[in-house]
Amino acid sequence: MNTYTTSEAAKIIGIHPNTVRKYEEWGLIPKAERKPNGYRIFTDFHIEQLKLIRIAFKIEVLQNGLRKKIVETVKVSASRDFDKALCFAEEYRKQIQREQRNTEEAIRIAKQIISGKSAEDSICLKRKQASDYLDISMDTLRNWERNGLLKVKRKQNGYRFYTSDDIERLKMIRSLRCANYSLEAILRMLNALEHNPQVNIKAVLNTPQKDTDIVSVCDRLIISLRDAERNAGEIIGIISGMKVKFS
Repeated sequence: MNTYTTSEAAKIIGIHPNTVRKYEEWGLIPKAERKPNGYRIFTDFHIEQLKLIRIAFKIEVLQNGLRKKIVETVKVSASRDFDKALCFAEEYRKQIQREQRNTEEAIRIAKQIISGKSAEDSICLKRKQASDYLDISMDTLRNWERNGLLKVKRKQNGYRFYTSDDIERLKMIRSLRCANYSLEAILRMLNALEHNPQVNIKAVLNTPQKDTDIVSVCDRLIISLRDAERNAGEIIGIISGMKVKFS
């Protein structure tokens, strides 16, 4: 089996030598043996494991434990338990597919709510009543309001109240948040709808503006999930190859 220095392994993968050392420290690659002078000795298995890491972390998908699951997959592969790693990778891919369905469903619900406006039933709810009705916390409601997702009306006595249209808007926000869309992405969509009710909300949700100062991980969510699904296929292929080569 071929052997490599830290610098040689880093050059093959296209990363800094310190990154290789960090991966070893984090348990993403197995501990390297050492020469008498203390220099690390990396093998072909380390190289393949480093390739796996680069693919696994190429797409940053954080929601619902996906990041944790792919880290576990890589660590199990580093221990050479390839069957378990393949099982984890397949679970990762299935969860990504579920997340994609959730995002599509949230958009479908949003479209349905928009097309159904305005609600015929006229209601007037206080914040606590609206919170209970929607099954969300009052802190969540305040947060959405602070971030400009809803402008709440006030009575003459200063108390906030929520109308039927407000509740429908909040249902739409709740669905999109459950699908892990960022507040920024939802606000972008709501602003676009105010200017054009026929706007393609999927495109708006998943396309951050070029002048956006901070692009959330959840912006471009559907695109990221599709990329992650393709990556999951590559991960499964790499681990399968490692199983044949290194078992």
